[in-house]
Formats: sequence, structure tokens, C-alpha cells
Amino acid sequence: VQLVESGGGLVQAGGSLRLSCVGSGFTIDDYVIGWFRQAPGKEREGVSSFSISGGEAYYARSVKGRFTLSVDNAKNTVYLQMNSLTPEDTALYVCGACPRFATNADWKIQGICLYDLDYWGKGTLVTVSP
Repeated sequence: VQLVESGGGLVQAGGSLRLSCVGSGFTIDDYVIGWFRQAPGKEREGVSSFSISGGEAYYARSVKGRFTLSVDNAKNTVYLQMNSLTPEDTALYVCGACPRFATNADWKIQGICLYDLDYWGKGTLVTVSP
């Protein structure tokens, strides 16, 4: 199983970026894919993830209305469209996958997957200048 992120970079406040997470070695439908971020000196936080049951996606309060999660099943790729970026969005953004049966609320908020069955990419750095 492999996850590879791309799309990060340096952008001015108010700008946009689209992050991509390409999965290989597994089928996205069998996993709950999420985006997480970690800023220097801060703990990892869940940014956005798909619903376990197929309902609405989860968005952290700080990004709701600005970020949009989407998926292209044919390409086994998950996207995170980020608009109206602020310096507070500066962080390493990492894509994670947890099997549906091992997912609960802890996954979307903290990236904790039951039975340690999670997979992670190396991340893509997003830097937002004032």
C-alpha cells in the first residue's frame, strides 16, 4: 500500500491550492481516506475525511466552507481543494488511509486507526504567506 501526495507549495494569503493523494496497492472504496496536517510545534489534526457510512465528508471547523474533498475512483486519487488560504493553514499536509472496519471518530479528528492498520504518505508542504 502506498500513498503519494502532491500539489503543495508557496501561495499568498487568499490564494488556492489543490492537493492530490494517489493510492496504490489497495482500493479506495475499502478505506476511509483523510487529509491531516501538522504545523511546527503543533499536534496532527484532521482536516477533512470521507464519511465511514458514505454520508457527508468531515471538515475541521477551521477549514469548513473553504476546503473541499473529492475523489476520482478511476484514478484511485483523492483531492483536497483549498481556497481562501490563510497563514494559519501553513503545515505539512498528509494523506492517510484506514480500513472502514477499523475507523471511528478518532480517525477523522486525530488520525487514530484501530488495530494500527493505517497507512500514510510522506506529505506535501503548504506555505501561505501574509
